[in-house]
Amino acid sequence: MNIDSIKRGIVLDHIRAGRSMEIYKYLHLDELECSVAIIKNVKSNAMGRKDIIKIDEDITIDLDVLGYIDPGITVNIIEDGRIVEKKHLELPQRLVNVIRCKNPRCITSAEPGLDQIFRLADRERQVYRCIYCDTEKKKG
Repeated sequence: MNIDSIKRGIVLDHIRAGRSMEIYKYLHLDELECSVAIIKNVKSNAMGRKDIIKIDEDITIDLDVLGYIDPGITVNIIEDGRIVEKKHLELPQRLVNVIRCKNPRCITSAEPGLDQIFRLADRERQVYRCIYCDTEKKKG
């Protein structure tokens, strides 16, 4: 299979195999006017198999969303057909409107316009807590 290189844009690499469609939806890539290539189940020495997303335009990407979905993703910024910047992600310290609080007594249930804000409580266990009611949300 041959996928053309891009001149200017973003390549999301090292996505865990099978997660690319979730990322596509979270980042609303379907709303873009440019080409977006999803390459699934690519052989990888380090990961066994991985997914890759190529975006043929320089756009703003929510790195917190990416870091939450898959902290192992590498974001490559491409200019003139070359990688000019590489960003390695990790679990974000704070998430805003990425996940929702499931506690029916939380203020966010009574005030639907209120931002859903979570803080990283335990990096090892990948646990987030609602800043309003302290309800735990385990990633995954």
